[in-house]
Amino acid sequence: MTSPFQPQIQPARPSDAERDRALELLREGAVQGRLSHDTFLRRMELALVVRHSDELAALTADLRTPDRGLAKRLFGAVESVSAFSMRLRHAWQAERLPKLLLPEPGPHPLRIGRDPANGLRLSHETVSRLHAELCLQGGLWMLRDLNSTNGTTVNGRRVTGTVVVQPGDMVSFGNVAFRLAAR
Repeated sequence: MTSPFQPQIQPARPSDAERDRALELLREGAVQGRLSHDTFLRRMELALVVRHSDELAALTADLRTPDRGLAKRLFGAVESVSAFSMRLRHAWQAERLPKLLLPEPGPHPLRIGRDPANGLRLSHETVSRLHAELCLQGGLWMLRDLNSTNGTTVNGRRVTGTVVVQPGDMVSFGNVAFRLAAR
């Protein structure tokens, strides 16, 4: 049984700083489109007249977000590590590829394939007998796939028809890859 003389504990009244923070959260919520205009106006009016801190907290409870700083730093770190590993993988692959020197220009294109009559013979099961040809036309090196079974790629893209290539490009005939280099 409580004594009539015991003081009743009332919830704390919000400070001006708490009201200012709540009003700022309401403004940000409206700017971000998380509150409609009518809801924003109603909550602003209520924030100015509430008598208890818990009522003020209830007005902004759906607008409070957890600290995004830690998540942002974590995602930034993961992105940096991922970018580094991609650069490392690219550098590792680039250095490991054997060079394919562009030939001296001549009257006939350089034929590439498994057939011993080709100018560049590649004895690998994924290379067709007549796989591709490389020639200089109008100052540009052109690579043409000769309807090979396993295809020709330049920088990871499949060649259909004829494409322009240049030193530094990665070319693959079936599963055999090279880095083009100038003489």
